[in-house]
Amino acid sequence: MSNATPGTGPLAANPLTRAVLEIDEYASGLGWDQPARLFALVDTAQLRTQEPGLAAQLGLDEGGEAATTLTPIEQDELPADTPLDEFLATIAWPDAVIGCAMTVERLMLPPSAEDSVPKDMDEAQLAGWVAEHPERQEVRMTVAVLRDGARDAALRLREKDSATEVLTGTGLVPGLADALAATFATD
Repeated sequence: MSNATPGTGPLAANPLTRAVLEIDEYASGLGWDQPARLFALVDTAQLRTQEPGLAAQLGLDEGGEAATTLTPIEQDELPADTPLDEFLATIAWPDAVIGCAMTVERLMLPPSAEDSVPKDMDEAQLAGWVAEHPERQEVRMTVAVLRDGARDAALRLREKDSATEVLTGTGLVPGLADALAATFATD
């Protein structure tokens, strides 16, 4: 487990937005063509109180941060042979985890290309077609949700790989946000 750039996160008014941008910055430092990464989000003040050793290991024992700060903790590597939706359906978080986040890279096409998508393609054929399309864009999506329903996301295009070009918003990747929120659903 590792903390995504402890104590150096970008400034943002909302703690969830700060966490999303911190994770995006961490993922950016790893470069492109990375596997999906999953993070638990925990309350920093609570972590310092309940797990001082872990907080120290993550560089969070200095204090001085607001009590509402969220600490992202990277989880074990995701299984490469399992689709993300199937993997996420197997997750159950302990009570101390108040949210989760995921970074994932995808190819996307602009809305103008929608009319040119060939019909009757299976998923693998469609993925190959998108990968060869001249207007494709590589994007890294960082999506976070909290148990209380709050959501946020950051999008970074590979061709505009700069912290000043990161787009944030609550409704940017609703499908992934829904899948992450489902990991907190109770039966």
